[in-house]
Amino acid sequence: MAIDNDVYDRIGAGWWDEENPLNMLAGSMTPARFSYFTSVLRRHGISLDGVRALDVGCGGGFMAEQFARSGARVLGVDPSEVSIAAARRHAAAEDLPIAYRAGVGERLPVADAEFDIAYCCDVLEHVEDLDRVLAETARAIAPGGFYFFDTLNRTWLAKLLMIKIPQDWRLTRVFDTPVHDYSMFITPAELGEALRRNGFVVGEFVGLGPRPVDPRVAVDLVRARLGRVSFGEFSRRLRFGRLPFTRAAYMGYAVRFAG
Repeated sequence: MAIDNDVYDRIGAGWWDEENPLNMLAGSMTPARFSYFTSVLRRHGISLDGVRALDVGCGGGFMAEQFARSGARVLGVDPSEVSIAAARRHAAAEDLPIAYRAGVGERLPVADAEFDIAYCCDVLEHVEDLDRVLAETARAIAPGGFYFFDTLNRTWLAKLLMIKIPQDWRLTRVFDTPVHDYSMFITPAELGEALRRNGFVVGEFVGLGPRPVDPRVAVDLVRARLGRVSFGEFSRRLRFGRLPFTRAAYMGYAVRFAG
């Protein structure tokens, strides 16, 4: 079944509304990713102050605002005009100087080597051409710049957590349309090879998920579906963070080849 990426135009005006299922990406998921990404930069002695950052597939601007609040100069790119409008509105309300442009990862509307870092969250498992997106991202980053990402592993566990529970099963279904396709999930080995093909030196892969992993979160998901708890609160209760295994979701970084 093909992914319905048009869902971001239909409900993308409500990214920041905690009752909107897209808000599940805020809660604890955005802070977990940002914490990991910035920890990598600190390891390499890099501050975000004044860093030129490219957000590939920015959605409603959750990650863009995290980076901007830490001093980065952020440009967010997303194919959904509705999502871009929501991101602009929220950034303006928060007085954050974030730039946004409509565009797709396969043809980024940016100049060569325009950015010091780039990041791509909840996106790679949605794109039409993974290699083209990675090549375009490499083009946009200055040599030696960092690329951060997270995506879904092609395993039975990821299929259960990201397709069966939120899409297929009636009691826990939160999307009435396919937002993920198992065939588009990417193993770490496949992503590593694709990164190397497109001008990156791979840094590491680490797991991403709830801490601790607790099957009782399924009860909270049912409650969110029934409107008894917001999707934003559900996400906070997941307590996402770095995990020692990559069997479901994983994140990592690579460095633009400087040779």
